[in-house]
Amino acid sequence: MVETLETPAETQRQETITRILDSAEKLFRHYGYAKTNVADVAKDLGMSPANIYRFFASKVEIHQAICARLLKTVQTLAELILSQEDVSVEAKLRQWILAMHKITVETMMDQEKVHEMVVVAMERDWHVVDAHIDRLNSLVGRAVREGILAGEFPEQDPDIAARCFGASTAILCHPQMVSQCLAKPNRPTPEELVDFAIRALKN
Repeated sequence: MVETLETPAETQRQETITRILDSAEKLFRHYGYAKTNVADVAKDLGMSPANIYRFFASKVEIHQAICARLLKTVQTLAELILSQEDVSVEAKLRQWILAMHKITVETMMDQEKVHEMVVVAMERDWHVVDAHIDRLNSLVGRAVREGILAGEFPEQDPDIAARCFGASTAILCHPQMVSQCLAKPNRPTPEELVDFAIRALKN
């Protein structure tokens, strides 16, 4: 099999894209998405706005790419946890959702500007968010199939079960829901909600 190597021009292009995204994310985190524009990113990088537009058509596209990077980190964590060997599917699902909740609280809620970035993406229903949800549903569906084969869960449609599991635990991972429901006495604890969702898979 012949490996395809990147040309120097392609490598340089990817490096420039990474620099733009790193700079934009830094500014979004510090000043907020609404208060940052393409000219600010260009100034931070010591280049002209026209050069930025060679790679991204708008600030919206830059934001989409940054959100895709953030969500990819979450997907990587999900893949790592759900692919563990010698761990029950129930334990993996519980560990994953609670880890997601912790990330939402620590990364998105404690850093207000990051929270703003994610909320804007969700409100606009961008394709990167839909693709992220599809990917997570696929990972959970695979885990449910594993649980059925292992006898942890009864026979059921794994894809439907995955979508329902994700929807029932979304309150723990959605920044707006977490911000409104965190630590309120009339809401279930994260552990209670995860236990409830897993019991649904087992019945």
